[in-house]
Amino acid sequence: TVPRISVVLRKAYGGAYIVMDSQSIGADLTYAWPTNEIAVMGADGAANVIFRRDIAAAEDPESRRAEMVKQYKSELMHPYYAAERGLVDDVIDPADTRAVLIRSLAMLRTKHADLPARKHGNPPM
Repeated sequence: TVPRISVVLRKAYGGAYIVMDSQSIGADLTYAWPTNEIAVMGADGAANVIFRRDIAAAEDPESRRAEMVKQYKSELMHPYYAAERGLVDDVIDPADTRAVLIRSLAMLRTKHADLPARKHGNPPM
């Protein structure tokens, strides 16, 4: 019944991101700083899984892996990609965080959530 606002400051990976009050479990608003990473897993692990055949077929697998990690980070692990996918509402400047949170709380001041009906009371034992 209270406003739920989350700000992703640094790294948010996989299930940990989801359960730390992401939009998929009911956060009202989610913001991200421009320096954060939101992804299923870290770039090293993801590149090893996604590009495993390409890396194995390369003449120099280590340099190819490093190249694929860099590509994965630049294309998929930035907050703007997360915003495009609806995982965050906005990417905010860290210096504006306080003002954004104040405006968000003001906007959510009249939030009303219906509580679920109780199946039974608490009878005396």
